[in-house]
Amino acid sequence: MNSRDRVLTALRGEEPDRVPYCEIGIDPALAQRFMGWGEPVTQARILEDNPFTVDETKAIASRLKMDNIHYVLRAPVYAQRLPGKDGRLYYGEGLIETTKELPTLELPDPHNATLYAEAKTFVSEKDDFSCWFITRIGVVPAMLSMGIESFSLALYDKRSFLEEVLNRYCDWAVTVAEHVCQMGFDAFVSTDDMAFKTGPFFSPDVFRTLILPHFRRIAEKITIPWIIHSDGNILPFLDDLVDLGITGLHPIEKGAMDIRAMKQRYGDRLCLLGNVDLNILGMGTPGDVEDEVRELIRDVGPGGGYIVTSGNSLAGYLRPENVLALSEAVQQYGRYPLDLE
Repeated sequence: MNSRDRVLTALRGEEPDRVPYCEIGIDPALAQRFMGWGEPVTQARILEDNPFTVDETKAIASRLKMDNIHYVLRAPVYAQRLPGKDGRLYYGEGLIETTKELPTLELPDPHNATLYAEAKTFVSEKDDFSCWFITRIGVVPAMLSMGIESFSLALYDKRSFLEEVLNRYCDWAVTVAEHVCQMGFDAFVSTDDMAFKTGPFFSPDVFRTLILPHFRRIAEKITIPWIIHSDGNILPFLDDLVDLGITGLHPIEKGAMDIRAMKQRYGDRLCLLGNVDLNILGMGTPGDVEDEVRELIRDVGPGGGYIVTSGNSLAGYLRPENVLALSEAVQQYGRYPLDLE
């Protein structure tokens, strides 16, 4: 079974030959360290959605024995960007705080074929990897562009303005989904964080009246397996997302949601993706990582419908030796039929 078949089998909720190992993000500086490329990482490269060529991406995936590669296309965010450690930039105050700034919110034309030219090349050269398309539906870019505080206040006193910003982003995402699902990608991944560890950013009522209608619109256009990523605890409206027909949930953040309880409750309806502890990957030993992966496979892998991933993405602060230990542990313990008692 090749990587693509392995992933698609898991996404169907079945047992492949081995538990797949996939990621939705790899920090360029980390990749260069474990690849031994030794190039300095420029700020411009860090900021790129796709910092590596398709050949470099496949080389990284092969080094980590991953089963997927991914291509990212996201709408721009209109917010200040603040410098952080190692040249990274972080979003600050939003730049679309009132209706006066709406004319500056310009998104790439989603009907223009040139927007997808690079993605078509990428997917045509995927080889046997499972190729994932990663984007945002619109919740996160709307929140960041307005600023989280302004977004929250607008829920109550500027609802029409908020809906206009959200509509623009979601309209863009709907058209993009319609195009990319015809290109040969194996999964559509939307990365809209919607929760803190303690619970959602907004009430279930706000989710169902404001956000869910946009998810329904995009669900009509997604014709390949749909994986939703959100950090935090989204249990208060997870059933709504499951009813839409999503295929998988990532990363089931440790400390916010219990992946083992999720297996019991949703294992027959969702493929679960996660959730190797980033603290262990960043501060533990390779032995700690091996134990973490073995126990996840033991508890979540039976019956299939499970894909090992880090608890978010392969961040720059992770130890290369621990990332490699993650990969090796999947190879060692992930073969079906599982026997890890």
